[in-house]
Parts: sequence; structure tokens; C-alpha cells
Amino acid sequence: MDYQIILVLLAVGLIAGCLNTLAGGGSLLALPVMIFLGLPPNVANATNRVAIVLQNIFAVLGFKSKGVSVYPFNVWLGISAFFGSIVGAFLAVDINEELFNKILAFVIVAVVVYMAINPLKYFKKEENTSKKATLTSIFIFFFIGIYGGFIQAGVGYLMIMALTLVNGFSLVKTNSIKVFVALTYTSVALAIFIYYDIINWEFGIPLALGQAVGGWLSSRWSVKLGDNWIRYFVMVTASAFAIKLFFF
Repeated sequence: MDYQIILVLLAVGLIAGCLNTLAGGGSLLALPVMIFLGLPPNVANATNRVAIVLQNIFAVLGFKSKGVSVYPFNVWLGISAFFGSIVGAFLAVDINEELFNKILAFVIVAVVVYMAINPLKYFKKEENTSKKATLTSIFIFFFIGIYGGFIQAGVGYLMIMALTLVNGFSLVKTNSIKVFVALTYTSVALAIFIYYDIINWEFGIPLALGQAVGGWLSSRWSVKLGDNWIRYFVMVTASAFAIKLFFF
């Protein structure tokens, strides 16, 4: 594979890893880039999970090294999303290329609008891990797992929304839960995609290395200085990708 493609994938992976750990939306870059570099959409979707798994391994370790833990709450959500992801991954295996591009374009637009509005920035709630709130989150995360197993893009924002609105966690705790849950459900999705042999490892490995570095760095250091810049960059770039995916 051309070294220039490897460099592109490493760079995209680094940005995606930072963004995914800080909030979400890294796949809004990774998926379209791989598609435009020539991968079929279902292969790009599957290959993206290699990077997501490695990134979240490092992100989980990063949060652990800083003493951030929400055990066993994160485990219950991870189990729920794990089973949901099985459903989503099987839906993604044989999806029609044109349909996938349209779905991805719609998801990109929806997430970009969410990123621009940022509706949760004024929302404040006390932390709530009561039995009712926990069961509600477990239920919600099953469906988040279905979505994550299917397409992944933007799933971080769904998790942040659920954990903020239902449980009132701080952003640090939310992100630590998010990366653990993502690691849990993406692992089973990756296993399914490996079984069906729809992963391009030449693309997946450099993308994964970039995301691992991004996930590790952004889990240990908040990277607040670069957070807004990354978000704006993703919003503009992803919007252009969405237009191309939908109309061309």
C-alpha cells in the first residue's frame, strides 16, 4: 500500500482517536476517508472497528491510570450494549452500498447539527445511580449497542446524551464509561466482521495505531486547547463528506 495512504490513515486515526475519547464523532472522518480511498462501504464500516477497539483499549487504560472508574455501573451498560451490538453487526454485514452511503450521510448531518447546537452544554443534573436510573440506562444502552454495532459513527454522542440526561454524570465519568462500553460492544462486532472476512487489515492497522495514540493522549490529558479546533474541523470536513456521499 502507498505510504501516502498510510500517512493519511495515521493522521485521520489520531484526530478520530482524540475526538472519540473527548466526545464522539471520529468515525465521521474515518469512514468517509476509507470509502473515498476505495474501500466498499461495508468493508470500511467493518475495518473501522479495528481502530475503535485498539483506541478504546488505550483510552480505558488511560482513564484507569488517572483513577477514574465507575464500576460496576459501566459493566452493566457494557453487557447490555454487547448484546445489542450483535444485532447491529449482523445488520451491517451485507448492507447495500448505496443504502449505507445514504445512511452515513444522514448520520453525519445529524451529528454535525448536534455538534453545532451542543444542547447539553446548559444541562445540569445531580449524579443519579439509583436502581431506576441504572435500569433505564441499561435498557437504553441495548439500543445504543445495536446502533454502534451497525454503523458506530456518532454513537459517542448518544452515550453522552443518555449518561447526562439519565444519570447526570460529569464529563470525565461519562467519557470513562463511554470508552469502556465502546470497547465491550465493538469487540463482539469486530469478531463478527472477522468471521465474515470483511476487514481490510492494510487500512485497519495504520488507522488503529493513529486512534490508539489519540485515545491514550486525550484520556490522560483533556486536550481542551485543541478540542474546539478539532470539533470545527470535523464539522466542516464531515459536512463536505456528507454532500459527496449523498449526491455523488
